[in-house]
Amino acid sequence: MKRFKKREWAVLILEAALLLFLLFGSREVFAKALDAWSGKVSGSFEEKNTKNKKEQKELSNGQQEKKIAITFDDGPHPVYTERLLNGLKKRGVRATFFVLGDRAKKNPELMKRMKEEGHIIGNHTYHHIQLRRSNLQKFKEELLLTNQVISEITGEEVQYVRPPYGTWDKKLEEELNMIPVFWNVDPNDWCTGNAGRVTKSIMNKARENSIILLHDCYKSSVEAALAAIDSLTEKGFTFVTVEEILFE
Repeated sequence: MKRFKKREWAVLILEAALLLFLLFGSREVFAKALDAWSGKVSGSFEEKNTKNKKEQKELSNGQQEKKIAITFDDGPHPVYTERLLNGLKKRGVRATFFVLGDRAKKNPELMKRMKEEGHIIGNHTYHHIQLRRSNLQKFKEELLLTNQVISEITGEEVQYVRPPYGTWDKKLEEELNMIPVFWNVDPNDWCTGNAGRVTKSIMNKARENSIILLHDCYKSSVEAALAAIDSLTEKGFTFVTVEEILFE
């Protein structure tokens, strides 16, 4: 039995409708047949067009939503953190700051500014101590004290913690109800004063959904951070806070 293509079926439908019209003079029958044929063609075209638009939109969104997070440890510094905040504000970039409790206490205005400008503030212990088997209680006390300092200044609870040197105990997550945040791009900015070298390292390692580790207590680090932000933005990256990388 011969199999008809869609276009051939459409022709047959039109011919049948014309025949009915000639035989019975029924405009209603003809109109229904024509509507049925038109609906199939139009529906097929609209469905294909909608699919193409959806694919284009998804591609466009994918390019626009190439997210990356930049984070800063060991601040706030009375000079360099302010300089960094100025640069971030100018660029419309939000960052994540993991502050030391003693420095936060000494620079409350910078802390307030971080909050007001939409940055996330996390905990980096009070005196930058590393967690060891022998000092778990001391480490926990430093985190709690730093949480208290941050909350008293900003009025918000602290959710995120970056343990110095990346040493962590998962038991603390439940005990303190805090989320540890690590990193996957480390330009080792703390061991060089060469901003260009730090920027180059960031550019070589940065990928979509990367979390960049820097320190806002060095002049060269701030210069490198702003230069890297400019270059990565040109490459289509959008800077977000760490929670958008971790949970979206």
